[in-house]
Amino acid sequence: MQPLLQLSGIEKSFTGVKALSGASLSVYCGRVMALVGENGAGKSTMMKIMTGIYLRDAGSLKWLGEETVFNGPKASQDAGIGIIHQELNLVPQLTVAENIFLGREVTNRFGKINWADIYQQADSLLKRLNLRFSSRQLVGDLSIGDQQMVEIAKVLSFKSRVIIMDEPTDALTDTETASLFNVIRDLKAQGCGIVYISHRLKEIFDICDEVTVFRDGQFIAERAVSELSEESLIEMMVGRKLEDHYPYLEKAPGKVLLEVENLSGPGVDSVSFSLRQGEIIGISGLMGAGRTELMKILYGALPVSAGTMRLNGNVVQTRTPEEGLKNGIVYISEDRKRDGLILGMSVKENMSLTALRYFSRTGGQLKHAEEQLAVGDFICLFNIKTPSMNQPVGLLSGGNQQKIAIARGLMTRPKVLILDEPTRGVDVGAKKEIYQLINQFKDDGLSILLVSSEMPEVLGMSDRILVMHEGRISGNFSRDQATQAVLMAAAVGKQPEELA
Repeated sequence: MQPLLQLSGIEKSFTGVKALSGASLSVYCGRVMALVGENGAGKSTMMKIMTGIYLRDAGSLKWLGEETVFNGPKASQDAGIGIIHQELNLVPQLTVAENIFLGREVTNRFGKINWADIYQQADSLLKRLNLRFSSRQLVGDLSIGDQQMVEIAKVLSFKSRVIIMDEPTDALTDTETASLFNVIRDLKAQGCGIVYISHRLKEIFDICDEVTVFRDGQFIAERAVSELSEESLIEMMVGRKLEDHYPYLEKAPGKVLLEVENLSGPGVDSVSFSLRQGEIIGISGLMGAGRTELMKILYGALPVSAGTMRLNGNVVQTRTPEEGLKNGIVYISEDRKRDGLILGMSVKENMSLTALRYFSRTGGQLKHAEEQLAVGDFICLFNIKTPSMNQPVGLLSGGNQQKIAIARGLMTRPKVLILDEPTRGVDVGAKKEIYQLINQFKDDGLSILLVSSEMPEVLGMSDRILVMHEGRISGNFSRDQATQAVLMAAAVGKQPEELA
């Protein structure tokens, strides 16, 4: 079969660092090609070469059988290549329709914008995606999941022949994901080629036809998905067998450290629980259940309206994140790029930013040598892959960025570590490393709240699991009691027997 888009022997280097070495990728008419690999494998670089953001150093790029050079994103877009970025690229103050057709507004013969036509076309795109909100709604008023669907609608409006989807379901609910998969099937039937990049391996087997594997910037294999198992795919990605995805550490917890009684606030209603030293409590529940809101109340990023919180038996108040940090509570955000890191700053600056008081002399001068030593220790401990501690964080892979966000929290020497979706957008190899770090923190006596939408992650790593439903705790299960069915029952506000 002749590919719509074919890249062969692609080479790309940045200041002496080889990002791609002999990499290849083919996209076929009416097929979904998964592109997988660990963070730093070269997927993003290949994607940017496909869309004209980067020029290749060597190799061949053929579009519709012809050797081609895309001298910028507009050239690839005009040719018929669309991309849905993992990071949202929308203007919150504009409506959905204005975002979809920004820079491509439909005008009448007098040069005036034809708003009726724009909104009609936008509403048709939303209907095609089974979305119920209006194209006249402001993007800033939508949930992150709905904003992602607007990005998808935007690319569909270009009528592209090849569509690159970079972690498209990262912020979507199960219902939204099902709608997206229906759209992908429609696009396949229309002859479109899809490049599907995802760390969620189940999705690869649900929606993709072929898979291309990258490792360390090199092409490893192109295979039919039907020929592979999840285990064999992981082995190709990491170059080794990955035993025991969730390395649970069996260890008896210590004394009660954190006690929460009838805590209420935005999205949270009368929540009570306790957390022991060296214990991992998993927090499960559906989107909008109040999990993140509860964590932000504990940390001080959202206000408390009622209830009390005790640390080591003493009542504490966390009205601001600064008070949360002073009390020894650290929150690692689910959105590391918006809330967790400053992408233009270096690894060192990001890591030490909230712990500068430990490296400050009287008068405010920094102890630079001590700061560098501490940062260097964390880079080694976390196996962070970076050319130097002065490298801008935005140039690192997602897995390395996540490790830096966690290290930044640990530098403040916390008593309670809150990890909100700690492995979102992280590949299987980096996930395993993060799990091993979590176990190390647990072994050192750190108390951990682990929020995750991935049930296997919660079940695999937690000593106990709390389930939230509509702002309340709807289930409290020991490790032995918890199953996916039990957690899902509590997540929808039902007893397990009601699901039969």
